[in-house]
Amino acid sequence: MDTFLLDTLLRNFLAEDLEHGDITTEAIFSSEDRARACFIARHPMTVVGMASVATRVFQLLDPAVACTGAVADGSRVDRGEVLLCLSGATRTLLRGERVALNLAQRLCGIATLTSAFADAVKHTRAKIVDTRKTTPGLRLLEKYAVRASGGRNHRYSLSDGVLIKDNHIAACGSITEAVRRMRARVPHTINVEVETDTLAQVEECLACGVGVIMLDNMDLATMRRAVELIDGRAIIEASGGVNLETVRGIAETGVDIISVGALTHSARACDIGMDWWE
Repeated sequence: MDTFLLDTLLRNFLAEDLEHGDITTEAIFSSEDRARACFIARHPMTVVGMASVATRVFQLLDPAVACTGAVADGSRVDRGEVLLCLSGATRTLLRGERVALNLAQRLCGIATLTSAFADAVKHTRAKIVDTRKTTPGLRLLEKYAVRASGGRNHRYSLSDGVLIKDNHIAACGSITEAVRRMRARVPHTINVEVETDTLAQVEECLACGVGVIMLDNMDLATMRRAVELIDGRAIIEASGGVNLETVRGIAETGVDIISVGALTHSARACDIGMDWWE
């Protein structure tokens, strides 16, 4: 996690919540009051963000806050386990609580779902990757959660790589023409990926020398035939209709990558509590 980029995000999140201050906390507690608290898992989960994100929230508010015992990213924990301990000014702990919990619960939710998908394709060649279907403003954090819990990242933004999709092809007229125009503009160091939904399109991609072929919303029989046609001449990505019930079958067709938008757009936040302790 790049703290230069992360800190800008976290400061904005804190400013949104604090705005002109915390009127409740400031009325009840003085600057001299001290407290201790812990983040507690309310159910089994895969953990991401304790040291890298939650700790940073509190320390941006007050570098004197002590954050200890942070569970390592990617760890799997049971209900009731302590994820992070905090000690410092009562005002600081209360000011940072909601922002830190919101982010931690979101990232752990993504991590828990990602680890479930990664488990489902164990002992196959397929790798689980995310997509750009992220929450605006949270892409850095959400993609980090995927990577830290057994998944991999697809392109981060539109500038990261070439992906010729169905609407590019429809507007351009053909895969062949889209690839020709792209190669006239893009450096040779950037690989080319094309989305396909028919075997004819797969064959057209092979004729163009495309480096990555996406098989979009294909049934398993068609997908297996596409893998046979490609025969190692391109990286194969499967996409569309992927869930925990279907992902194993998709992986067993022989594809290299399975992209799952649900990792970031449909992950349910985990339940984490911040409990006071003596």
